[in-house]
Amino acid sequence: MPLNDQPQPPRAGSGMRPSAQEPVSLRDASDVLAGLGLPAVKHARDSDRDRDVLLTGLTINSREVLPGDLYVALPGARHHGARFAESAAEAGAAAVLTDPDGAAALGGLPVPVYVTDDPRRLVGPLAAAVFRSRPQDGSAPTLFGVTGTNGKTTTTYFINSLLGALGKTTGLIGTIEILAGGEPIASTLTTPESPQVHGLLALMREKGLDAAAMEVSSHAISYRRVDGVVFDVAGFTNLTQDHLDLHGSMEEYFAAKAALFTPERAKRAVITVDDEWGTRMAAEAPVPVWTLATREDAGEADWRVTDVVRAGLGHRFTLRGPDGAALQAGTGLPGTFNVSNAALALLMVLASGVDSAALQDALDRSDPFTVEVPGRMQLVGEAPAAIVDFAHNPDALARTLQSVRRESSATGADEPGGSTAAQPRVIVVFGATGERDQTKRPLMGAIAARLADVVIVTDDDPHDEDEATIRAGVLDGARAAREQESLGCEILELAPRAAAIDRAVALARPQDTVLVAGRGHEVFQEVKGVNVALDDRVELRQALTRYGFPVLSGDGVES
Repeated sequence: MPLNDQPQPPRAGSGMRPSAQEPVSLRDASDVLAGLGLPAVKHARDSDRDRDVLLTGLTINSREVLPGDLYVALPGARHHGARFAESAAEAGAAAVLTDPDGAAALGGLPVPVYVTDDPRRLVGPLAAAVFRSRPQDGSAPTLFGVTGTNGKTTTTYFINSLLGALGKTTGLIGTIEILAGGEPIASTLTTPESPQVHGLLALMREKGLDAAAMEVSSHAISYRRVDGVVFDVAGFTNLTQDHLDLHGSMEEYFAAKAALFTPERAKRAVITVDDEWGTRMAAEAPVPVWTLATREDAGEADWRVTDVVRAGLGHRFTLRGPDGAALQAGTGLPGTFNVSNAALALLMVLASGVDSAALQDALDRSDPFTVEVPGRMQLVGEAPAAIVDFAHNPDALARTLQSVRRESSATGADEPGGSTAAQPRVIVVFGATGERDQTKRPLMGAIAARLADVVIVTDDDPHDEDEATIRAGVLDGARAAREQESLGCEILELAPRAAAIDRAVALARPQDTVLVAGRGHEVFQEVKGVNVALDDRVELRQALTRYGFPVLSGDGVES
């Protein structure tokens, strides 16, 4: 379980909450809990029984306490948050809420102390009440939540780009960045902790934004980071093997995702039913559902992607629905999986109540699904095609490799006698994350061996695990597949990662594709507790330049 108060650099709490907050009494906030059927908070000390407290914020991190906050002291993996209650009070906390163990550990504090058996369960609903993040008066932005194994980030970018084409002002909470209108806020988790989520939603309401899109990971649901949030439309991309180190099995992973599609967290849903997990998700969801099929072999669905044709690096497609409804759209991003992401984004916006004619007009006037998503199928060079992608699990790696292979030219002077041109090759650089699901390492190695011509296994984020051990797991899968299936790929092991990227470009010809997969937008590599500066896009661009290949502009991409 994540630490509620782990040592970290100070971070200003004001960046993730509104600039002005009308005080809310803890008694009124407790009444909200009672209305939700949740346990009330109790006074931990007799001296506090007649005191009510006015709150202007809530936090579970003592370093983020602002005057007027309720500091919720949670048990952590290493320390109990009660250990930091005194410093929270000194920073201006108006009260402390904790569990019985935390209350027993507290000495004399100058602020009221309250207790409940499971404070983690109450953090989200209390934050919603204190920040008034989702009032029912129509002032809150329309909220979209996207979950699934792959495609969450791109789909949220597509949603916001389409809403922008409709003239809407938007916010974003995601892996790469958090945006409140034009204001960027640093993001370190796919979904921040629930007090930050509610503070951000209140900030977006204060700024008068029309809508916001949020990535909702299984971690966010399991760790209660989206408790107290009800999405207007929740969307599902897919479910493939990932995060089994947390969930233990695909069944538990599915259950975590399915928790988003309940009345407590969503008003309605759009669920992609391209496989059995999506079909089951749609069948079991107790909220109104539109189903979406984006593959030809998918079963019955309310809406279906048809007429997919190549258009440059991307595709054009038609989204067809009930009673002859049809929307024409396209995306310039490579890969048919981006057709799936675009179709889901389009259908989620339609499900929010936007008129279909207005949507088609926006699609015709602009190109909302051809938007650069940092580290997601990001093109760094064209000859060779040099691509950085976040693919870090078996399904994502397979889809990405399948989408990047170039078609052969008819003729070419680079072959002896000017005969048929050399076949374009795919050169992939990737690794596996340390201290995570080890079963996917050989699976990813085998996928790379089947779908690439040159496989360069290197390091991803090893964390505290031995790098060579991680690489060995990937290499075992690649070599076994090559031997058992008589594959012709070349398999190399090379570290550090920058050297592996350099070797890939050194081996490349203009007609080839170099794919650097696994880390996407990330700019640090975690090695034995140290964040080492490393940006795949920067390394790839420098290698291309070093070997005389042209590069595309990267202005405003790397940080």
